[in-house]
Amino acid sequence: MPTSTTLWLRVGRVMQLTLEGVAGATLFAMMLLTTADVTGRYFFNSPILGTVELTQLMLAALVFLSLPVVCWREEHVSVDLLDSVFPARLIWIRQVLVNLIVTGALWIMARRIWALAERAMEWGDVTEFLRIPNGYLIYLISIMLAVSAVLTLLRAIGYLLEGVGVLARGGPLSPEKGKGGVHD
Repeated sequence: MPTSTTLWLRVGRVMQLTLEGVAGATLFAMMLLTTADVTGRYFFNSPILGTVELTQLMLAALVFLSLPVVCWREEHVSVDLLDSVFPARLIWIRQVLVNLIVTGALWIMARRIWALAERAMEWGDVTEFLRIPNGYLIYLISIMLAVSAVLTLLRAIGYLLEGVGVLARGGPLSPEKGKGGVHD
C-alpha cells in the first residue's frame, strides 16, 4: 500500500503531466497554424483567415494552462531580496508567508475573472473576425487561476508542516536538490 507521501506525489505528477501535455499540444497547434499560414501566404498567396485571433486565443490558453504547474513547482520569476534576511532554519516561514500571499492574490484574480467570464457569456462577447465566444477562454483562465491558488495554498501548508516537524525535512516540499523537491 502506498504511503500518503507517495500518493501525494503521484497525484501531483498526473496533474502536472496532464496540464503540460495540453499546454504542449496547444503550443504544437500554434506552430502548425503559423507554419500553414506563412506557407499559404508566401507560396500560394492565400493566408489562413483568422490566424491572428486563433494564435492569440491559444497563447492565452497556453500561459494559463501552464500556470498551475509553475506555481506547484515554484518556477515563477522571483527576486532573492529576502534570502539574506532569513536564516536558513527559518526559510520555511518565509515560504509559508510568500505562498499565502500568492494564494490570496491568485484567488482574488480568479474570482474577478470568473465574473468577467459570466459577463462575457451574458453579453455574447465574441472575437472580432471568427466570432468565437470569449467567455469560454475567460472561464478557463479563471479556473486555472483558482487551481493555482489551491496549489500554492497546499505549498504553504506543506512548508508549515515541514517547519513545525510534522513532515520530515527533505520530503517532497524540501528545497534540497535531488530529493524530489521543488527545484528538481
